[in-house]
Amino acid sequence: MKTLVLAEKPSVGKEIARILGCSSRQKSFCEGKDYIVTWAMGHLVELAEPAAYDEKYRSWQLEHLPMLPDRMKLQIIKRSSGQFRQISRFLRQKGLKEVIIATDAGREGELVARWILRLGGWKGPVRRLWISSQTDKAIREGFKGLKPGKDYLNLSRAAECRAEADWLIGLNVSRALSCKYDTKLTAGRVQTPTLALVMERENQIRNFKPRPYWQIEASYSGFQALWCDEKGQKRIGSEEEARRILGELSGNEHRLISAGRKEQKEAPPLAYDLTELQREANRQLAFSAQKTLQVLQKLYERHKIVTYPRTDSRYITSDMKDTLPDRLRALEATPRGPVALKLAEGKINPGKRFINDAGVTDHHAVIPTEEKVKLELLNSEEKMLWDLIARRFLAVLSPPALSESITLKVQCGSHSFIARGRRSISRGWKELEQLPRKEGEEEEQVFGKGLPEEGGSLELKGLRIRKGMTAPPSRHSEGSLLTAMENPGALVSDKEKKKTLIREGGLGTPATRAEIIEKLISHYYMERQGKELRPTSRGEELLGLVPGMLRSPELTADWEKKLSLIAEGNLDSRSFSKEIREHTRSLVNEVKTSDKKYSPGENGGTPCPFCGRPMITTKGKKGDLIQACLALSCGYEESGRKGENGSRKPSHKEKALNRKLINQYSDQSKDTVTLGDMIKVSRDRRKKK
Repeated sequence: MKTLVLAEKPSVGKEIARILGCSSRQKSFCEGKDYIVTWAMGHLVELAEPAAYDEKYRSWQLEHLPMLPDRMKLQIIKRSSGQFRQISRFLRQKGLKEVIIATDAGREGELVARWILRLGGWKGPVRRLWISSQTDKAIREGFKGLKPGKDYLNLSRAAECRAEADWLIGLNVSRALSCKYDTKLTAGRVQTPTLALVMERENQIRNFKPRPYWQIEASYSGFQALWCDEKGQKRIGSEEEARRILGELSGNEHRLISAGRKEQKEAPPLAYDLTELQREANRQLAFSAQKTLQVLQKLYERHKIVTYPRTDSRYITSDMKDTLPDRLRALEATPRGPVALKLAEGKINPGKRFINDAGVTDHHAVIPTEEKVKLELLNSEEKMLWDLIARRFLAVLSPPALSESITLKVQCGSHSFIARGRRSISRGWKELEQLPRKEGEEEEQVFGKGLPEEGGSLELKGLRIRKGMTAPPSRHSEGSLLTAMENPGALVSDKEKKKTLIREGGLGTPATRAEIIEKLISHYYMERQGKELRPTSRGEELLGLVPGMLRSPELTADWEKKLSLIAEGNLDSRSFSKEIREHTRSLVNEVKTSDKKYSPGENGGTPCPFCGRPMITTKGKKGDLIQACLALSCGYEESGRKGENGSRKPSHKEKALNRKLINQYSDQSKDTVTLGDMIKVSRDRRKKK
């Protein structure tokens, strides 16, 4: 009797097969004496399309909404149906002892496997391989400690509830908006409040009114200081006031009246979870969140030099402490090798900022594995992202940074000047990386060793008035938007609900946030301009049409909390499904009864040649730019691709629409008579004679 191992991707399945001794390799599986290893190629099964419940749902009609099936159906994804049929044959064959689920160890990976087993009709025993790295050692140890499949049933139920919620809310509200306003519009429980975060920042920028201010700066030997009033304020409201103060300073002695010194110990940063890594990769490498996840997945699956990517934890468990020296020695043949080996030879005791059992749920932080790193096998993007992870790992295990915080107060007549800065004692982890300043935080000056003593007179090198303008908040980058999605309190006024949002992880999950950002861009609700993200007129208009309940992060955060409770076994999934259906009914009804109008200024797009509406520039399925009319009643598209002769190559939709128009307006008669037609007529006449 054999055991079927179900992996998520071919690359992972083939690695597992190698370790299990499955020497017979076929297109869709590998087989050995005791095991058959196959794979899902991502999702093979999905929730059925609306038409599977009723033929009337094939056409988009407002009167048919909401669509609320009592029980959700599953369907095989057509493009990968051959792989599903092969797995089904294995599940039905006699002599199969059990199934081991080896898909990605997370909510989505669990759903991939459970839907395949359900549609494939498997009723037998199930066990679970749950690992956080793809090294040979991790896989072997994982197979020695396989978990009972029933331990993950609640995780599977939570994943299914999440998928059903996205289907019910997303399809119903998107269809309702599209039918109501005769244009292709989409909305979703995470997508829409994320767009609202970008729009909120845009409104702050639009409504911001810059105000001038003035400061007085004094330069001394070794440092600069700013004038401040008795409350410590450094900004002066008018140029006249600044010049008056400058006049009072003229000719007076500048004396250092206090020099406060305080030694500070700055602990290393926390290790990376996926969201923090995406933020840093965006800041330092200009990677999009999606690009970071794609490259990280290769480092995990193909090269096996980092641990599981889709994690929301920044800690490791106590039982991993003994593996740290091996993980450090694995970096030996890299530029980070000398630092890594030095740490490996010493006493490694990172404390609770790294080792924290309570801070780890399904997976620990993203860190290097024990696999020897061979940089020559990595492409440039993989090298850059790997180095980011390696530097943070080394920084976490490095000693604290020690510095001396210094505050100097200078007196000149009745006026005061303040200078703040620091002097480094031991850079510690900062030898490896420097964290960015927080938004609005002033850059501290670095003091040298030769500072004057208290009470001494200072040599004034210069006084100047400098003018500044208050600045609006900067637009969101992908990094800052990820932060806002984690803590979307800007759209929530209730303090308790803000706390809940932070506690439950905000909008979406680390694994889905990058995809949400890409969807908003691909649907042209927002756009990238350099590192900035800006809402389009189409996105702004959409937010005006979407029901208020769906714009707020409160609703989706509440659902994420309940999904977590379902995964923990503390909430019945049926009550969640009932609530989702009630919300769907309410949201669709609000769209139906709305008296709002849709009239976006579509970016000056060229008018559609058939319906006259402005077309937008977007990307087709193959990534090529197309001009698209988003009117539901039209749907015309123009491809930007060029043919071999340099002329524009029409898109499939453009060809189909042209054929439809020809059939509609042509009399279907032949306009010409060829020589062949004449010969045929002559032959027919001779036969009749």
